Amino acid sequence: MTKKKLLDKTQISQKIRRMAFQIYENNFEESAIVFAGIAGTGYTLAQMIQAEFGQISPIPSVLCKVSLDKFHPVQSEVTIDVDIHSLADKTIVLVDDVLNTGRTFAYSLKPFLKIRIHKLQTAVLVDRGHKNFPISADYVGYALSTTLQEMITVVLADESTLGVYLS
Repeated sequence: MTKKKLLDKTQISQKIRRMAFQIYENNFEESAIVFAGIAGTGYTLAQMIQAEFGQISPIPSVLCKVSLDKFHPVQSEVTIDVDIHSLADKTIVLVDDVLNTGRTFAYSLKPFLKIRIHKLQTAVLVDRGHKNFPISADYVGYALSTTLQEMITVVLADESTLGVYLS
C-alpha cells in the first residue's frame, strides 16, 4: 500500500509551535502546566510540545507518561510515571499523536479521576474525527477526514522518516 506524506518535519514543527502558543494563550494565568503524554508517539509529542512551550512561556511545566495497553484498555492497568498526588489542582494537557475514536483518551483519564485537578485539556497532532467516545481535542495540529480503512502513521522518533503519513 502506498504511503502519502501529509506533514513533513517543518510542518510538524509549525503545528507544534502553534499548539504551544494556544496552550499558553488559554492557560496564561496558571501556576503550572502538566503535559501528560500517552506512552509511545504521544509521549514523544508531549516532550516536543513541552519544549516549545518552555521557549515561549514563563509558566513551569511538568512532563509525565501515561501507560496503558491501547488494544486491551479494559483489562490493562493505566499507570502514570509520577506521583499522581503531585498533579493535584494543576492544569493537565493529555497528549496523543492521533485522535481516532477517542477510546485511548477515554481510558487514559483513569489516573486523573483519582485526584482533584484544576483543568484537563487534550492535544493531538492529527484528528481523524471518527468519534465513538465523547472526546474531542482542545488543541489540534492537523484535522482531516479519512475512511475507516485508511491508516494515519505519525513518525517522530526517526529523524530520517519524520512525518505524518496516510496509507
